[in-house]
Amino acid sequence: MSARNIICGWLAIFLLAAGSVAAQPVKLTPVDETAGDATWTRFRARLIEALTRRDQKFIIEILERNVRNISGVAGVAEFKKLWELDSADSPLWSELPKVLFLGSVAVKQAKVSEVCAPYVYFKWPVNAPDDANAAVIAKEALLKAAPSSSSFTLQTLSFDLISVGDWEVTDENKDSKQIWVSARATAGTGYLPAEQVRSPLEYRACFVKRDTGWRLSGLEVGE
Repeated sequence: MSARNIICGWLAIFLLAAGSVAAQPVKLTPVDETAGDATWTRFRARLIEALTRRDQKFIIEILERNVRNISGVAGVAEFKKLWELDSADSPLWSELPKVLFLGSVAVKQAKVSEVCAPYVYFKWPVNAPDDANAAVIAKEALLKAAPSSSSFTLQTLSFDLISVGDWEVTDENKDSKQIWVSARATAGTGYLPAEQVRSPLEYRACFVKRDTGWRLSGLEVGE
């Protein structure tokens, strides 16, 4: 065999291997950097319980004076206005628990150490595909061919980054309240249960530990 043929053979093997590496999906594995802090664990449990009770008094008591808000205007008064805490229908009662049930990370912001959740925004991979706008937050999530649990499974995803086209698709079964997202993965476009997918631009919350205990220092959204 000529030297040229040998070189070409090795080049083909190299390109094949490189292509296999490139084809590997980028994943965002869950992390919880503060799970070992007993004070945080206890506070988190109390906060989730307060949210379940819709306890606006507890929420107001844990707010930092300059709490960061989704409007960009800081302060307790703005927080209360935005979230309408006296309403049983305030989205805070449902949105904040979703944040707290995911892992948290230690973040340094403005020279202050905070605990922020969920990890999705803060740990978004630098090598994420340009079209990726969401992460699968479940292990072995089933990508369905149609928005129905009985539909054919296209692919099983575990913590993959995906491209979501539609965030709110109703179930084919009109009696089902399941909401799906339309997502593109390596196997093609399919549907995942909405609760198994999260955008890094959805709500995120940060907390700071003071002498009096943990306090909510920010509840933000977007970039």
